[in-house]
Parts: sequence; structure tokens; C-alpha cells
Amino acid sequence: MSSMATHAAEIGRGERFEFGENWRRFLDSLTEARISAAEKSLCEMLQVHSLHDRTFLDAGSGSGLFSLAARRLGACVHSFDFDPKSVACTRELKRRYFPDDEYWRIEEASILDSDYLGKLGQFDVVYSWGVLHHTGAMWQALSNAATLVRPGGSLFIALYNDQGGISRRWKTIKKAYNRHPFLRAPLLALAFARLYAAPLIRGFLRGNPHALFEKYSDRGMSLWRDLVDWVGGYPFEVAAPGEVFEFFRAREFELTRLHTTHTLGCNEFVLRRR
Repeated sequence: MSSMATHAAEIGRGERFEFGENWRRFLDSLTEARISAAEKSLCEMLQVHSLHDRTFLDAGSGSGLFSLAARRLGACVHSFDFDPKSVACTRELKRRYFPDDEYWRIEEASILDSDYLGKLGQFDVVYSWGVLHHTGAMWQALSNAATLVRPGGSLFIALYNDQGGISRRWKTIKKAYNRHPFLRAPLLALAFARLYAAPLIRGFLRGNPHALFEKYSDRGMSLWRDLVDWVGGYPFEVAAPGEVFEFFRAREFELTRLHTTHTLGCNEFVLRRR
């Protein structure tokens, strides 16, 4: 079965969130400021000023925003995603900003497809932010991603933080969101109240009602699209920072940059392959 057919079947059975549809709507609100924020995010985490003459693999490109950011920073970019609509979003950004550009290639594929990955070669930077925990086989996806990094190259990933029982409860909510469409609106409303009501109130009391929205714009994201992505995001796996560190140390990687969270969000890792 092709990746497109497999994806459609999983959506139909309520086993997978349709990330690409969410990203298609996100593109309607994409601004130059958000693109610049994405570029800044890449440079800060990779500790570079440019990606000129470097190869960049975006494994699970989603909206295509960070593929675009990497290309604007000078990288030769290869993007792929399992979701056909995400692939379409990435191609739309290329059409808008880099039409007919031979240094940005986009394909539909899965990080779990070893045959496909074996044809790609290795890259200076492999980027997969908030993707591999949605594959249904996170540790295999992480292992596959590691093989795509050339010696001396960097792997930049973000994975949901393991919060124990809280993470297990959210997994149940995400499964219900995908399997029972009539629950989606109430689950989104409850999640918004649970996650954002207190920060919004604090912002108003401190005289900065836009603080919460500014937090999401730092990565070129929007609060609402991030909420839908969070509540619907299934399959869903989590990892503690120590688990990730040990996993990659055994594969000859060393940690060069780490941003951790004490919330349900993502821990960010930049690891260099020895």
C-alpha cells in the first residue's frame, strides 16, 4: 500500500490526526514576521548565522515553514512528509517564494520507510520539530533520523515531554478527538480553557494581554493552530530528556543544545554526530 493510501486509511479509522489540513489553514495567516521568526529560531538553536552551502533535511515538513526558513538562510533543502496535505503546503510555499528552485526538493514519504531513507544520503542538518512522536513508532523514527546525519552534522529535534499520568490522560483525549468527530468542538473548548485561561488572565493583570500570543509567534506559529495540533495530534508518544540523551549517546551523538520544559510541551535537542 502506498504512503498516501496508508495515510488515508489511518485517517478514516480515526487512528491519525490530519495535520496537513491544519497546516493548510495556517498558511492563510503566514506573514513575513513569522517567517523571520522561524529563521531566527533555527539560527539560535543551531548556533549559526547562515546555512549557506549546507544540506538541510526537513523530516516531516508540515506547513513547510522551516524548510522555507532554511532555504532563505542559504541551505540546499530536501523536505518530505507522510501527510499528502502537508506535502501540498510545503510545495505551495516553494511556489510562492522559490518557484523552479533546484535547491529545494519536496517529496511524500515516511521517516519509517527504510528503503526511501536509504536513497537520501546524509545531511549537514536533519530537522524534525514535533514530528517523530506522531509516527506511532517514535524510537524507530529517531533511530532512522540519526542515520541521515553525516559525521560532524547536527540533528535538531523536538519531542513531547513525558509528564507521566498527565501525558497518558492527554493520549486518551487525543484518541477520542480523532475517533469521535462530534467531540472535537467541546474538547477544543475545554482544552483552551485548561491551557490558556490562566496565562491570558495573568497577561491582562500585568498589563500585557498579548504575552501569550507573542510566545507562539516566536517560532512563527499561531496559538489557535497550535491548540488544534495539540488536541488532535495522534499518534502520540512522549520521552524524558534523559531517555533521549542516552539513546543518542549510544549512537555516537553528543548534545550541543537543550531547551527543556516542565510542561506538556516539547523538549528541544540539538545533537552533533561524532
